[in-house]
Amino acid sequence: MENPPEAVTALSCEKETSLSAAMQAYFAKCDEKLGMVPNVLKAYAFNTEKLEAFVAFYNDLMLGASNLSKLDRELIAVAVSSVNRCYYCLTAHGAAVRQLSGDPALGEQMVMNYRAAALEPAQRAMIDFAVLVTEDPARIVEADRQRLRDCGFSDRDIWDIAAVAAFFNMTNRMASATDMRPNPEYHSLAR
Repeated sequence: MENPPEAVTALSCEKETSLSAAMQAYFAKCDEKLGMVPNVLKAYAFNTEKLEAFVAFYNDLMLGASNLSKLDRELIAVAVSSVNRCYYCLTAHGAAVRQLSGDPALGEQMVMNYRAAALEPAQRAMIDFAVLVTEDPARIVEADRQRLRDCGFSDRDIWDIAAVAAFFNMTNRMASATDMRPNPEYHSLAR
């Protein structure tokens, strides 16, 4: 049975009746800046502790101090989500790539096949590594990390690439397992 477009998730979770003051403020800030509260946040709202942990980890990885640009992190999110065929994250983070890059075609290329995208050599190496983390992490050897170093990435940068890839592998699995649906607004952003 297909879910209505406004559905956040098909998995029935007990809804939180009251968010913490911090999460109420965060939801209001999302609504103000994005014009919506992302459905992923609404899906986690059944449990304030889980929501706060998710938000803190996401904000640290995607907005915190790093030599990786916000676009780099979004490129990783989309490449990983493409491998995992995560509808929610491809839609939401594909829109972010379109917005941050100013290039609607790049967002679509990343969703379909990052190898078709005109990426800088360092970005391609970064994405290749994130895809390896996704597809076959047991195969990673020192030579894979060295390829990144040869492109100018530090060991801290490699940590950040791996952390963003690992986070989106987790969120892709949660979104798919719960049939989480992206907000309709994402579809028309930056086109």
